[in-house]
Amino acid sequence: MSTIAIVGAGAWGTALAALYARGGETVRLLGRDAETLAAIEARRENPRYLPGIALPPSIRPTIDPAEALVGADAVLLVVPAQSLAGLAGHLAEHLPAHVTLVLCAKGIERRTGRFMSDIVAEALPGRPVGILSGPSFASDVARGLPTAVTVAAKDAESADSLARRLSTESFRCYASDDVRGVEAGGALKNVLALAAGVVIGRGLGASAQAALVTRGLNELRRLGEALGGRAETLMGLSGLGDLILTCSSPQSRNFAYGAALGRGEDLSDLKLAEGVFTAAIAARLARENGIEAPIVETVAEPPLGRAFSGRGGPAPPATAAEARSRLKAGRSRDSSSPTCFHRPSTPLLRRRPTFGKRPCCSPSSAPTSRVISRFVWTIVRSI
Repeated sequence: MSTIAIVGAGAWGTALAALYARGGETVRLLGRDAETLAAIEARRENPRYLPGIALPPSIRPTIDPAEALVGADAVLLVVPAQSLAGLAGHLAEHLPAHVTLVLCAKGIERRTGRFMSDIVAEALPGRPVGILSGPSFASDVARGLPTAVTVAAKDAESADSLARRLSTESFRCYASDDVRGVEAGGALKNVLALAAGVVIGRGLGASAQAALVTRGLNELRRLGEALGGRAETLMGLSGLGDLILTCSSPQSRNFAYGAALGRGEDLSDLKLAEGVFTAAIAARLARENGIEAPIVETVAEPPLGRAFSGRGGPAPPATAAEARSRLKAGRSRDSSSPTCFHRPSTPLLRRRPTFGKRPCCSPSSAPTSRVISRFVWTIVRSI
């Protein structure tokens, strides 16, 4: 019986742990939230990320990296893309020699533009690396529903071996030696899913959604090829397949986040979507490579409050906690502001609106709706 170590006890990490434990593997699940790990141990459930899904008793949750990684013949890194750089160095002393590191996060490091494989290559030089990406919801995989993904490695032989190693009866892995193409597809679709969610949240209909996804695919393919990916990879599971899934279901965190924005809801209590971090760096990479990507460019400067004010404003947040803090701070300032929406001093609107007349209103409601409407129609004009 082989041993798989899974680093990250969120929804996706827990789902993969359940998948391989049901397949007869010894699975160690490394997390940092002691309360969540205790619940998995005692109740065989992850109530925070996968409530209601029973987990096999063979999953061994732990907060100790040494305990999780000892003797593992495969290590799956299932942590947010923006956290990988800090984590990789921390794990170095505990990793077994020559073990393959399978990167399961989808994103681009926002400060440097590095993909996940680049981060690991710098932090852990010489380690064999694989990429797991494709259309897969955590709840589906955790329940054992049929799923197909792409597994990439630096050469075809390594990719085939890793794909066979990670495939199960319900989870089929297709091999690829196009590491950059698989990474680019998984990262860029998150940005496009935000836009698709906004369109649906604003009630613009399925026709607009279909147009956005189709035009978004063109942007994903052009930019992905410019970054070193192959067209056939970007039109496969890890590109087109993942784009279709994440742009069409509220199970997608990025789609749900965009939909909430489109409806004008408060975002500060939502789980921050990876696409929020990826949008700005993806837009920058498009400009640097001379790629026309109007949807990505538009999403890079969304009306997520003054914390995400775009050019000339503060830098994007480094972490989800920082983002939520900024959003809450911005909301508090708006709510307490003495300025009226109908006055020229209103920060978001510099002229008196042509609709309706009210003596005053909170600049945290009506202006937000107006700005979101402008944002939505900017997206629509881009498709």
